[in-house]
Amino acid sequence: MTVSSAGSPVHDSLVAELGRAIVDGVHAPGSRMLTVELAQERGVSRSAAREAVRVLESFGLVWVRRKSGVEVRPRSEWNVYAPEVIAWTLAGPGRDSQLRELSQLRSVIEPLAARLAAGTATSEQKVDLVSLVVAMGQEDHDADRERYLTADIRFHRLLLESSGNGMLAALGGMVEAVLRGRTAHDLMPHVANQSAVQWHRDVAFAVASGDGDAAATAMRNIVSEADEAMQRAAE
Repeated sequence: MTVSSAGSPVHDSLVAELGRAIVDGVHAPGSRMLTVELAQERGVSRSAAREAVRVLESFGLVWVRRKSGVEVRPRSEWNVYAPEVIAWTLAGPGRDSQLRELSQLRSVIEPLAARLAAGTATSEQKVDLVSLVVAMGQEDHDADRERYLTADIRFHRLLLESSGNGMLAALGGMVEAVLRGRTAHDLMPHVANQSAVQWHRDVAFAVASGDGDAAATAMRNIVSEADEAMQRAAE
């Protein structure tokens, strides 16, 4: 017996399947689906299909029209910052353009966050940033593995939080989705670029010493290197 509640394997699989089909263009904007048909085609309960549709609606991918089914919304109305939407796009034919857009966004927000963090980070946050770059250095020979990825994600999330700007901190999920996508799609080298590892250290120590200019410069270098590395790996 399958469980159809949110968070179950059936529910999560259905959300991912439908979400990817929409972002990949299999279901074009304006096309319609019936919940009962979705349930029948995929062999799940109607309640599971309805719950999946609600999740997709929360991402702005669809809307439910009374008596006329589920309608796919245009990309301009999607929540493009949702980590799930980013992950689905990175897994499909839109990967290159998604990576380009995300790199452009990161090149603006992360250097700014680093600059702000140099003036607002707490003592505890400074210590944690330094600890995380130490952890990254210990795992840099396995940079495409989970332990390096986990430390890298925590570093970037903490930096955004340390900025003292709640709007920037809220973009942590977006940055995490980029970092996870890079590893998941073999765009991360097995041995980390030593310049990139050093720039992470530079950010941490610049924040710790209150040097906003140095922190922003090092973070800008990190984002630029990551963008160039992903482009090379994708060729």
